[in-house]
Amino acid sequence: MSRIGKKPVSLPSGVEVKIGDSQVDVKGPKGSLSTPLHDKIKVQQEGAELLVTRVDDSRVARAQHGLRRSLLANMIEGVTKGYSKGLEVVGVGYRVKVQGKKVVLNVGYSHPVEYALPEGIEAKAEGTKLTISGCDKQMVGEVAAQIRRVRLPEPYKGKGIKYIDEIIRRKAGKSAK
Repeated sequence: MSRIGKKPVSLPSGVEVKIGDSQVDVKGPKGSLSTPLHDKIKVQQEGAELLVTRVDDSRVARAQHGLRRSLLANMIEGVTKGYSKGLEVVGVGYRVKVQGKKVVLNVGYSHPVEYALPEGIEAKAEGTKLTISGCDKQMVGEVAAQIRRVRLPEPYKGKGIKYIDEIIRRKAGKSAK
């Protein structure tokens, strides 16, 4: 048995779960999410808990057991608490600001780079720090990664867009003879 798959997922108050034939919908105070169900996995609601079980003991069912339980747990946490990722813009003259549903980055190019935020994702800029937040864990991580890709941090001076908790390994410059 999968150690993760065996654990029941607890449902906090205010979260509504609808289990269909091919997908599970979760609705909470921060929004609603849905995930597809694999045909080898069954989800049952018993009181304030969700139980994830597998139909048979095949390799595919064993692989999907823990994955589907983790996806459900992430969805429930997302619609109750939400997820956020922090980015930091490092460099002289590098700036970030949020204009409506767009993030405007001035990161050393000849023009400001505009990134349109997808539906369900919010951004907040404070100085050189940018916080991406939303209820979908995968979407928050993907948006943060795409914004970071605009100007990756470089190893010599450390300039670029990095995660708040990221440590950039520095390299020595040219050595004089």
